Amino acid sequence: MKRIVTMQDISCVGKCSLSVAMPIISAMGCECCVLPTAVLSTHTAFSNFNIVDLTENISAVTRVWKQEGIDFDVVYTGYLASNRQVDLAIELAKDFGGEGKLLFVDPVMGDFGKLYTGFEETYPSHMRRLCSCAHIIVPNLTEAFCLLGEEYREEVTLSEALEMAVRLTETGARIAVITGISPEEGKLGIVKYDRESGESFTYFADRVKTDFPLHGSGDVFASVAVGAMASGESVDSALRMAVDFTAAAVEETVKNKDRRWYGIDFETVLHRL
Repeated sequence: MKRIVTMQDISCVGKCSLSVAMPIISAMGCECCVLPTAVLSTHTAFSNFNIVDLTENISAVTRVWKQEGIDFDVVYTGYLASNRQVDLAIELAKDFGGEGKLLFVDPVMGDFGKLYTGFEETYPSHMRRLCSCAHIIVPNLTEAFCLLGEEYREEVTLSEALEMAVRLTETGARIAVITGISPEEGKLGIVKYDRESGESFTYFADRVKTDFPLHGSGDVFASVAVGAMASGESVDSALRMAVDFTAAAVEETVKNKDRRWYGIDFETVLHRL
């Protein structure tokens, strides 16, 4: 059984980060170990929430892992709340990554052209350092522009998205996958470029129309992709699975008359994994 350690926060209520990663990775037959960066009463889309920051505990946890000789097959990072946490993620990659290990980075920073609340202006440059040592990064369009240091554009062509993915790999990551790309009306998916092989890959599913925000959908996508890769799927196959699973979860959410606005109903399609 492959062992994945994922470093991100956990919300007591709200479908994102560790509350998404743990069930998905476990459903895919992998052991999911966690390095929590914070505990939140609810995720930050709620108007009121409480946060317990665990930054100062992170090094103590990893120190024990090293003393006990604990090892991981995959290091997977998601939402990191500060520059300091990004630095600690880089240390995690150095201590538990290495030859034969997969470093999967979801550089969660923002959406719709804006950084999430609480990030410093220097945050993208710190995240760029983490991405530089990754095997694969999966930014959305906003995050891709942030990593490239360019002004956000809401619409890009397929060729422009591919060119961006190529330039993202020039910072060090072997594979760059840009998510949330819509090459035509009614389609939504990903563009991937592999620096070592020089090959690109695109995959799109039917876009599910919604009248509510899709909180945590990026976390669902990333968790399926990393679980599939750890289980032996090729990168392209893993990305295809992640796109299809996320689209199916959104479709089920739309059909649910009692749906919660704060996350998509990925639980209803877990059996597909």
